[in-house]
Amino acid sequence: MRDYTKIEAWKLADDLAVAIYEHTRRFPREEIYGLTSQVRRAAYSAAANIVEGSSRESKRDYLHFLYIARGSLSETGYFVHLSHRLGFLDEPNASPLAQHANRAMACLQGLIKAVEKEAGIGRRIGAAITSIIVLSLARFALSSDRGP
Repeated sequence: MRDYTKIEAWKLADDLAVAIYEHTRRFPREEIYGLTSQVRRAAYSAAANIVEGSSRESKRDYLHFLYIARGSLSETGYFVHLSHRLGFLDEPNASPLAQHANRAMACLQGLIKAVEKEAGIGRRIGAAITSIIVLSLARFALSSDRGP
């Protein structure tokens, strides 16, 4: 088991989650169950998945959770962008949040590469295929929910 508090990608994701919570306090009240909830969940999910992955025994399981964390950071970056476009975040607040999300993503990507290398190429391919399948199923479910 790894000590997640020593993982730089977790530190950045954790700080991002706190910053997101601070900035979303000023979002419109009618967005509490919409964008406010979504951006908060994406931000804390990134940090939480790094924590969960760090407790796994196998590198393959660890990678699986790191890939999920990467997706959550991508979502967070998009929600910051959308919040800015909708006028919920002004440029002086949106830009540092977006930069923070990008730094966390770059650090996490470095961690993923290192763990992939430790795990060996066979496991990397298996984990990538698993991620592709999960993402494909999620897209299918979303498109089914939208109807014809």
